[in-house]
Amino acid sequence: MTEYIVGVDLGGTKIRTALATLDGEVRAEVEVPTSAAAGYTRVLERIAGTIEEVRRQAGFPGKPLRVGLGAPGPLDPAKGIVHVAPNLGWRHVRVAADLEALVGAPVLLENDANLAAVGEFVYGAGKGVQDMVYITVSTGIGGGLILGGRLYRGAGYGAGEIGHITLLPDGPLCSCGNRGCLEALASGTAVARQARELIGRGGGRGILTLAGGVIEAVTAKMVAEAARQGDGEAKALFDEAARWLGIGIAAVVNLLNPAVVVLGGGMMKSAALFWGKLEAEVAARTLPGTREVLRLKVAELGGRSGVLGAVAYALRPEYRNR
Repeated sequence: MTEYIVGVDLGGTKIRTALATLDGEVRAEVEVPTSAAAGYTRVLERIAGTIEEVRRQAGFPGKPLRVGLGAPGPLDPAKGIVHVAPNLGWRHVRVAADLEALVGAPVLLENDANLAAVGEFVYGAGKGVQDMVYITVSTGIGGGLILGGRLYRGAGYGAGEIGHITLLPDGPLCSCGNRGCLEALASGTAVARQARELIGRGGGRGILTLAGGVIEAVTAKMVAEAARQGDGEAKALFDEAARWLGIGIAAVVNLLNPAVVVLGGGMMKSAALFWGKLEAEVAARTLPGTREVLRLKVAELGGRSGVLGAVAYALRPEYRNR
C-alpha cells in the first residue's frame, strides 16, 4: 500500500490542502472556503473533507501517515492546542486531537507563519541556505525563523513575531494592544489607515476617487493602484511603510545575521513600488559583516508557501524538533 502524508494550511478565509508521497512529490491539491462562521466543528469537517478529496484525486487507498496542519495562533504545537484565533472565532481548542478523531491519522499542529517559512526554505526562495528569516506583510505582519536549518520556535513557541517589534513607542495602536509595532506602521492595514488619515486632512484625493468617494472603503490595494498611476501622495505612503519595514528588518538582521530574508504576503504584489527604498533602508542600517552576506528576496511560492510548509513539516522530523 502506498504511504502518503497530507499538509493543510488553515486560514480565516480558505483551507488549502495538499497530498504528497514520502519523497515529497505533491500529487493533489485543493482549496475550499473556510466558512468559519459555521463554527469549529464544521471547519474541522471541511478540513477532513479536503483530505478525503486529495486522497481521491491521487487515487491512494487508506489513511495518511501524518497530517501537517498550519493554523493561526498563538498556539501550542506540543499539546495541539490553538489558544486564540480571532479570524476563526476559536479559543483554547484541541484542534490536533479533534481532527485526528475525524481523519484517523496523527495531526501535527504548527503556527501558519512558521510553516510558510518552512515552505519557502524547503521549496522556495530559501533553498540552499541554513539561516533564513521569513516575513509576511499583509493585513498584519508575521514571521518565521529557520536557524541552522531548523525551525526556531522559542521557549514558549512564540518566536518569529516580527510584526510586534516596537519601533515607535508612542506610535499608533497595534492589534496586539501595544503601540508603535512594526505591524502598526508598515502592514497593509497601516497603509490603508494612513491613507484615510491623509484624506481626513484634506489630501489623498486620487486615492479617495478610487474608493468611490467613500473614505471608509479605502484599502492598501487602492493606495497601490493610485501610486502606479503616478499619485505622489500614494507613493509617499508606500515609501514611509518601506522605511519602517526596512528599519524592522535591519534590527532582525543585526540580531540573527541570516543569509536570506524572504518577504511574502499580499503587500509583495506591490513590491515594485517600494523595493528600492526597502533595500536602501536595510543596507543603511545593517552592520558590516551582516550586510555583505544578506539577500532580500520576494517569496517564490505565493499562496502555496503555507501548504507546502505543512507538507514538509509532516515529512521531515527536523522541522518538528526544537
